[in-house]
Amino acid sequence: MIARLFLSGIRAEGHHGARPGEKDAPQPFVVDLDLEVQVGGDVIDATADYRGVSEVVRGIVSDRSFDLIEVMAAEIAAAVRAMPNVVKATAVVHKPNAATRLDIDGVAAAATAE
Repeated sequence: MIARLFLSGIRAEGHHGARPGEKDAPQPFVVDLDLEVQVGGDVIDATADYRGVSEVVRGIVSDRSFDLIEVMAAEIAAAVRAMPNVVKATAVVHKPNAATRLDIDGVAAAATAE
């Protein structure tokens, strides 16, 4: 069976941004995932590992550096898609500090890996 799994509000800090000075100090990022997962039964090992998925996301945000959140979203989606039982992954990366500076409610980018 294929099921959809949503992981919301995965928080991490990282050094990302295209403008001068944005990478100097860590900034907060929030990632939401929409996953299609293969479920092989009613046991925990028969689906995607939520903890492992969250750790992969946090590792990409904290250990790597991107100019664009669009590229970060694509990298996260691809890494999560490569995990066991994940058939499709859409990552939405939110950059809260950018929204504050622009006086808007939010800035986010999404990418999907199939």
